[in-house]
Amino acid sequence: MSEDAAIFPAPGDKAALEEGGVFSPRFDRDGLITTVAVDAGSGAVLMVAHMNAESLARTLDTGEAWYWSRSRRTLWRKGDTSGQVQRVVEMRVDCDQDALLIRVEVGGDGGCCHTGRRSCFYRTVPTGQGREVRLAFAEAAA
Repeated sequence: MSEDAAIFPAPGDKAALEEGGVFSPRFDRDGLITTVAVDAGSGAVLMVAHMNAESLARTLDTGEAWYWSRSRRTLWRKGDTSGQVQRVVEMRVDCDQDALLIRVEVGGDGGCCHTGRRSCFYRTVPTGQGREVRLAFAEAAA
């Protein structure tokens, strides 16, 4: 866990994590917590990203989604270049406080994916057909 995670209270015992009222996110060994963004209106899954302690703190302070880019190794506010700013309507934490779910309203054209689609989850993976899988497109490019 990174030193920056000290922004938040240290996780307590199992009972405190699961039943307590203190938000004490459990960051992984890289100092990150997985965050799933869903459309506040439709409930559609838009994207999965990661937050570190600083991006989580900025999200809580501003009400807009901030993330940590693992590839660029930098903070980024969703929408800075695309206009697709995510206003957080609700944030939830899972039972052991190691994953977040945020319900968002998306600005700009309402998209979230860098490919120009509304959701990053635009392909389906058929099951029950063995391991040589061909992806099917559920959403066309814009």
